[in-house]
Amino acid sequence: MTTMTEASVREFKMPDVGEGLTEAEILKWYVQPGDTVTDGQVVCEVETAKAAVELPIPYDGVVRDLHFPEGTTVDVGTAIIAVDVGGGSAAPAPAAERPAAAEPAEEPKAAGSGRQPVLVGYGVATSSTRRRPRKGPEVPVQQASAAIQTELNGHAPAAPAATPAAAPAAPAGPERPLAKPPVRKLAKDLGVDLTTVVPTGPDGIITREDVHAAVAAAVPAVPEPQAASAPAAVEAPASYDTTRETRIPVKGVRKATAAAMVGSAFTAPHVTEFVTVDVTRTMKLVEELKADKEFTGLRVNPLLLIAKALLVAIRRNPDVNASWDEAAQEIVVKHYVNLGIAAATPRGLIVPNIKDAHAKTLPQLAESLGELVATARDGKTSPAAMQGGTVTITNVGVFGVDTGTPILNPGESAILAVGAIKPQPWVHKGKVKPRQVTTLALSFDHRLVDGELGSKVLADVAAILEQPKRLITWA
Repeated sequence: MTTMTEASVREFKMPDVGEGLTEAEILKWYVQPGDTVTDGQVVCEVETAKAAVELPIPYDGVVRDLHFPEGTTVDVGTAIIAVDVGGGSAAPAPAAERPAAAEPAEEPKAAGSGRQPVLVGYGVATSSTRRRPRKGPEVPVQQASAAIQTELNGHAPAAPAATPAAAPAAPAGPERPLAKPPVRKLAKDLGVDLTTVVPTGPDGIITREDVHAAVAAAVPAVPEPQAASAPAAVEAPASYDTTRETRIPVKGVRKATAAAMVGSAFTAPHVTEFVTVDVTRTMKLVEELKADKEFTGLRVNPLLLIAKALLVAIRRNPDVNASWDEAAQEIVVKHYVNLGIAAATPRGLIVPNIKDAHAKTLPQLAESLGELVATARDGKTSPAAMQGGTVTITNVGVFGVDTGTPILNPGESAILAVGAIKPQPWVHKGKVKPRQVTTLALSFDHRLVDGELGSKVLADVAAILEQPKRLITWA
């Protein structure tokens, strides 16, 4: 039997499958120790903060060891699988011989691998990869909520003790703490001194969770009642059900969505406007398009025409398609539209976008919408498909909801919520008749979209859906 040597073992490290990602959870292994793999073969599926991604192995050889079981969250740059590329024995190495996860075997560095972490969009550090220190016990929800509510009411929480014995040890490094601009703004809004915050992010970067933890830690503890007045311990009744609660770990897509929504709500001043519109003619056009040969094999529904109406409204009001550059204090107007479509998936809400949607014909837009929905339903949406969006549509009507006040996708200027379309009494040509009616809600960033511009966009969308022939006359 041929004996494997350490020189023939290649370690495949968790790659950065999306710009700026720092970790991923291993969802499923498709191979086991002893299996033969070839270059390009998918060996596992991982979930990042943006999507589920299948990882191909870049080697030919025999799997020697899987360093982590399914369900483990692994830092980018950490070795996850060992492959014997020397044609040796297929037997996995004993546990004592396996390389430690925190000290993966060195690989030749690719060109440009000397990239250093930056505050936005940082990649993998060139230093040896190490596991991030685990955070302490989670702060109770009631305590964290009380801390945030205190800030919203204008009463600053008590400052942390300033004595050297009580202050947390600051990490070694530059005097100015490392944190992304949104995190710095959050700390400023909550009255947190970043020099007192213990970072848990990679390379000593302070995260939003670190800031919230600092706020919660600064809230004075509620004094406990005196022993003399404390009631005697009471046993739980026999009927008490200890299984009435379920705790679900927040990670991957759900964690990223939660952080993004909190960041958006606290960063961009939201304004939401509403309009109720008769879409009877639009619904008739949907039925006609279904029978049109140009749409054979394509999914035609009201969302298709709503998306096209929004694109026409943006063309008529181009300044709404913009973003806010906080560092430069500039409004960046986009001359393209990457149209995001909010999609509910088993892993949480994701918002993939249709690239250059403004340049697509109606059949092309229908094809892109169909592919986007199918890919999201299968959990195969790539990180690239969720980057670079400019405006978004969220269809809450599919749940029977009339309307809502949607929160902006970070970096975008507007989001359109579409309510349920249902028959309602409506004055049509001077008479009350049953008509197909819906309510639209447009949320926009008031830093770059004023009330006039936001109202024009929403009014244009409503006008097109009421008289869909405007898709032609306004084109």
